[in-house]
Parts: sequence; structure tokens; C-alpha cells
Amino acid sequence: MVTRKRTAALLTAAVTAAALALSGCGGAAGGADPTDVNPEGEIEPREISWLLSRPADGGVITAMEQIADEYAADHPGFSLNLITTPDRPSYIQKYETLAAANKLPELFDTDATPFAQKLAGQDRMVDIDLLLADLGLDDDYREAALSYQRFDDGSLYMVPFEFQLEVFWYNTAIFEQAGVSVPATLDDFPAMCTALRSAGVTPIALDGQDQWPLERYMAYYPFRLTGADFIQDLKNGDASFADPAGQAAAQWLADLGEAGCFAEGFSSTGYADAQALFTSGKAAVYNIGTWELGNLATEALDPAVQGSVDYFTLPTVEGAVTAENEYVTPSGIGMAVNAQTYDPLVRDFLGYALERYPEIYAATGALSPTTTAQTTIPADATDLYSRLVTQADEVGTAIAMPWDTQLDPATNTRLQQELTLLVQGDITPEEFTTTMDAALAENLR
Repeated sequence: MVTRKRTAALLTAAVTAAALALSGCGGAAGGADPTDVNPEGEIEPREISWLLSRPADGGVITAMEQIADEYAADHPGFSLNLITTPDRPSYIQKYETLAAANKLPELFDTDATPFAQKLAGQDRMVDIDLLLADLGLDDDYREAALSYQRFDDGSLYMVPFEFQLEVFWYNTAIFEQAGVSVPATLDDFPAMCTALRSAGVTPIALDGQDQWPLERYMAYYPFRLTGADFIQDLKNGDASFADPAGQAAAQWLADLGEAGCFAEGFSSTGYADAQALFTSGKAAVYNIGTWELGNLATEALDPAVQGSVDYFTLPTVEGAVTAENEYVTPSGIGMAVNAQTYDPLVRDFLGYALERYPEIYAATGALSPTTTAQTTIPADATDLYSRLVTQADEVGTAIAMPWDTQLDPATNTRLQQELTLLVQGDITPEEFTTTMDAALAENLR
């Protein structure tokens, strides 16, 4: 069953890539200029669409619906059609299929993937650096929020609507009982896990079912050793998993597995189950982002553990080239603007929306991608909430990019499968790097 699913996924990716290559010239020939961010002409209200992958009841959509209603009140005939597919794999398939057919709507969500960079290279996405500058908003955005959306060459074609910090939440009472301290380096993790296991608790809660949380761990060691260089070189075929950074990461993951860092059967543990392990006091550590502030830093948290929850950021390693305040600080999936359908109405609406958005979004208790809006701290928040809001203003510029947004789909799928085997002890670090280098070479051809 797994083999058939993987074969189907690879076939779909190949067909989509081929279709995109064939349609690319046709798209570019449409006369669109990604740098023409202020086109001449009348603003003629109509329906515009946004293809997006976000929770229908989430803060981003709620804020944009309010903004669209406000704009429509002054521009009769305008409406914003939200085409929502929260399930990310299904969304990506829809997005890439529409791109291949040259039928993307005015606005669409995308990560800074190799696929998106191909679209930008075909002049099918508006230059966001130029757009924000033209709107007078370029200095409003957090540098880290924009950096997360940039391609490897530094170009920017997506607008961020979120800003998150990914940290390690931990139970101070469990740490004290087990006699362990916050790990000073990544190399301290295995010993920490061994001590926590001896104390009778699961060391780290992990959503293994969705696979990306485990993939985060693979990204940590290379980020500390090389910054963004290793993953950028890896996906471009200029590095291999057998390189020192890849070997160090593979060995660290194997050590985590041997030390029993994750729960037994972690590969079948879902998101809600992993969170419940931590919030019920059955797991000592939980690596997750500030999108969970409402559950982990308010009185919604179980009173039995509420006073014992704290957090630490990504530990460093010996010889690190990145700073302690540099870790995973994503600004979520970005919004791209279709250069083929860009006109005075789209520009005018975006100018209004991007200026109004930060204040409305920050009022929900979320971190704004700009520095112009102060996050509203909920009345039932613990001190962790305000501490993390303050921490957001102190992050560095280098970002540990999630690898699932960087690697091609086939390589990423294989990596997630092999990581599970590695942590379970079913393969050695050497077997892991050899298998992954073969998969990388095959998929880069």
C-alpha cells in the first residue's frame, strides 16, 4: 500500500512538473511584467479570488474577510472569493495543477519551494519587494518574516500573514524530579532523555504521524553548523547527506532514538495526541510553535501543569555559525500575486488590506508579521504569553528553514520515511545517508 501511494505521488509530481514546463512559455508570453507594480487604469470592482491553504476559522481568514467587507462597502461590486483547502497535501496538488494549466487566480498561497521559484522565473508572480516599497509598507515588516518567504537568491514573491516562533516547551517540575537541566547544546539531548526515561516519563512528545515534526529535528544540527547553506546546497545538488553536516544530523537522530527520546509508537501518534501527552504531564518536552499560545500559555492549560510550563529555544552546538536567537521563526505559507491578472483593482485592494491587516490580526492575540501592531495579550494569559511576544522582537535574521518546504516532494517523502526508520533503529546513520543520497540523485535528474 505504501509503495503504491508513493508511486502515485511521484507520478503526479512528474506529470505536474512536465505540464508546468510546457505551459511556462505560454504563461510568460501573456505580456505580464512582475515589476510593474503600479499599473495604469481605472479601478473597476469585480470578484477576485484567493486560493489558500489556511484554517477556515483561523485568524488570517477571519481578518481578511472583515477587510474585504470594508473594502466592498466603498467599492460596490467588489468581493473576495476565498477558495479554501486547509489540508496541505490536497492544496498543493490543486495549486500545482492550476499552475500547470495556467489557471491560477489573482492571489494564491505558496511556500518558497522550487516549484514556486519556477513560477517566479516564468514571470508569473508579482515582485513583492517592489510592491511593498511602492505601497510604502516595506519598512513595516519584520525582517525575519520576509526572509522566510524569500527564495535562495534573496528575491521576494510572497507576502507573509503570520509570524511564529518554534520553541521547546518543557515541564519544570518533571525536569526537577528527574534532576535534569535545560540542554545547553543539542548534544545534551540524549542524556536528558535517558534521565527522563529513568524517571518514568516520556522525554519528548512528538507528532510522528504528520512526519514534519520529526523532519524539524533533522534540520537543527545542519542549521547550527552551516546556517542555510547545507539545505540550499542539498536541494541544488551541491551537497550530499554524507557531508559532515548531514552525517552529524543523522547520528544525532540515531542517538535520540537510542536514548528513547520519543514515545513508543511515535510514528502513529497524531498532533492532538502529542500535545495531550505534554499538557497532561506525561511528556516532559514538546517542540511546537507560538500558534499554540492559546493552549499552552493561557488558563486553558490543565491547572495541574499550568504552573510548571516554561520554554527554551533551539540549543546551539560546538562550532555553530548561527546565534542563539536564531532558530525556526516561520511566517507561514505566503500569499503570491498572479502577475497575469494583476491590475489596478488588485493593487488597490492589496494596498488597503495590507495596511489594515496587522492591527486586526494582532487583536486576536497573534504575532503580526509587521512591527506596527502590538499583540493583544488575552486576559487569561500566563506570563509565558507576554514573554514570547517580547521574544519575537529579539530574534536574529538567520532562519532554520523547515525542510519540507525546501526539498522536492519525492525527496521529502523519502526523507520522512527514512527518518522514522533511523530513529526506530531499523537502519544505521550510514545506511540513512547512503539511501538519501541515492534518492536525491534520482530526483534531481
